[in-house]
Amino acid sequence: MNPFNVTQKLIDHHLIEGEAIPGREIGIRIDQALLQDATGTLVQLELEAMGLKRAKTEIAVQYVDHNLLQTDHKNADDHLFLYTAAQRFGLWYSRPGNGVSHPVHMQRFGIPGKTLVGSDSHSCAAGSLGMLAIGTGGLDVASVIAGEPYYVKMPQIMGVKLTGNLPEWVSAKDIVLEMLRRYGVKGGVGKIMEYYGDGLKNLSAMDRHVIANMGAELGATSTVFPSDHETYRFLKAQGRPGDWVEIISDKDCKYDLNEEIVLDGLEPLIALPSSPGNVVPVREVAGRSVGQVVIGSSANPGLRDFWIAGHIVKNRTVNNGVSFDINPTSRQLILNMIKNHSFANLIKAGARFHQSGCMGCIGMGQAPSSNTISLRTMPRNFPSRSGTEDDQVYLCSPETAAASALTGKITDPRDLGKLFDIPYPTYSSPEKEIINSDLLVAPLEDGSGVQLEKGPNIKELPHFSPMSDQYNIPVLLKMGDNVSTDEILKAGADVLPFRSNIPEISKYTYSVIDPTFYERAIKAKPIYGGHVVIAGENYAQGSSREHAALAPKYLGQVCVIAKSYARIAWQNLINFGILPLEFIHEEDYDNIEQGSMLSFENLRAGIKSRIGIPIRATNASGQLFEFEAVHTMSDRQMEVLLKGGVISDFQEKLKHRTD
Repeated sequence: MNPFNVTQKLIDHHLIEGEAIPGREIGIRIDQALLQDATGTLVQLELEAMGLKRAKTEIAVQYVDHNLLQTDHKNADDHLFLYTAAQRFGLWYSRPGNGVSHPVHMQRFGIPGKTLVGSDSHSCAAGSLGMLAIGTGGLDVASVIAGEPYYVKMPQIMGVKLTGNLPEWVSAKDIVLEMLRRYGVKGGVGKIMEYYGDGLKNLSAMDRHVIANMGAELGATSTVFPSDHETYRFLKAQGRPGDWVEIISDKDCKYDLNEEIVLDGLEPLIALPSSPGNVVPVREVAGRSVGQVVIGSSANPGLRDFWIAGHIVKNRTVNNGVSFDINPTSRQLILNMIKNHSFANLIKAGARFHQSGCMGCIGMGQAPSSNTISLRTMPRNFPSRSGTEDDQVYLCSPETAAASALTGKITDPRDLGKLFDIPYPTYSSPEKEIINSDLLVAPLEDGSGVQLEKGPNIKELPHFSPMSDQYNIPVLLKMGDNVSTDEILKAGADVLPFRSNIPEISKYTYSVIDPTFYERAIKAKPIYGGHVVIAGENYAQGSSREHAALAPKYLGQVCVIAKSYARIAWQNLINFGILPLEFIHEEDYDNIEQGSMLSFENLRAGIKSRIGIPIRATNASGQLFEFEAVHTMSDRQMEVLLKGGVISDFQEKLKHRTD
């Protein structure tokens, strides 16, 4: 038997369908499911539409960590709906304010060797524990909870060897920023990143969480770490040593691709606006004035991250021009911050403490002032995601963030010695953390009698018809490369409360790119029966929010033609019956204009044929031309698409099931 790396061991143990050959679709058994509230309302509505009686995964958890602001009834109504749905379908429920889903799941539920899918793109963070964890669209998660395998194209496995030791003032965030500096936001597409090497010995489980979390920003399917002594130390501190099992790569195992990072050579790094892949050394931008510093989020959720920030600002006051915001990871973390004095250090320095949740990371409050720089330890800085239209969000480590809060300008933390006589502090993880799981509600033994509480903002899922054979539809929008889901369907406190109201949230579709899109789509739908949009490389990077497919579908989107897709978005389009085509020739993208009319004939047969789909097009001037586009769907996905999406497909399967 060939020696296996950790990823191969995890996949081999859970493989149900297909062969684990890169590029081929595989089906894997999933042990755990994670939902958050920005996507979970749709998942629960999908479970209802599927006729589910009870979750079939070992564990499924519904977290409320995104839409915490209760400025009116909408979020509060959704929280109640999610609670009753969790009770009805047999899920754990993490109450509002309990904490951010990924680190809380890691603390309370994550188990080495298990598989997980989550309706949040950063669910890959659980790979820090030696799990195979994948963020995906809500319909995929609903299908898994209902007992279906999870289907994905087998990625290539990139082995990332870490050697040496991190220098002072350099931490785990700088490691993943270095990967983003090398590979950008699409360098991980079609890949699983597996970290190994002697450089792991000084990276705690929560340090690994920082790296695994932002694998999503690389576009990676997942990030995997071994389950070793550091994993055991973490689970022991969480009171769960019995859940540990060692999972390490075999000697002489191989990887499809290889990379190496010499930790000794790293320096503090920072991602400039408005992409996580726009990374430079902090020293290159030092001195720029800062108006806001935010520490927290799922990308830097560890006790050490808050402790070192508190140590840097201890007995000092942050600059008068800086809003210094702290988003604690969880209620449990707050208790431990009180114990190690970091809570007091931050408060005395002028920090503003917020709820335990995602908050500013998803644009739920904490918007920076106009025309100012905001430094954040968060994973994303897409345009206007913060809630401010002209935002200038930089992503950095807690060390860089705290140093800059003191000075009021971007500051390399290595300069703290000469600026404030602050020596580099050494952090020691507690052998035992204070455990708090009081706001985790266990599932009922039998929830069949629980009624779903639906407020007036919660609407039924729209029904979508099967794919037609002929279309003559307009190109309503032409976009460039790396369009994010936040640009397709914006985040923030104004929009996300409509996450369970598709007619209302659809009004924001592509509004960041073109404020006229909704009105034009509404007019085109009854005249033409739908529309198409055109995009460049890496279409729909970022969040797993399936609203970025569902809202356009509601407005009549039949097809997207792009140069390439982000993985989750590609799956979401298929799941909701939108045809994802790819250009064969660069000039075809160039020739199509916004306003062009595209004609498809014998489309269903063309999809099944797997050869180029012929398309007749007219440009804005009325000139006629023809081109072909292709798709890379599996046979299973083609059937799902042609039926109108996953829900229709599952309802058909349900008629023949006996379990």
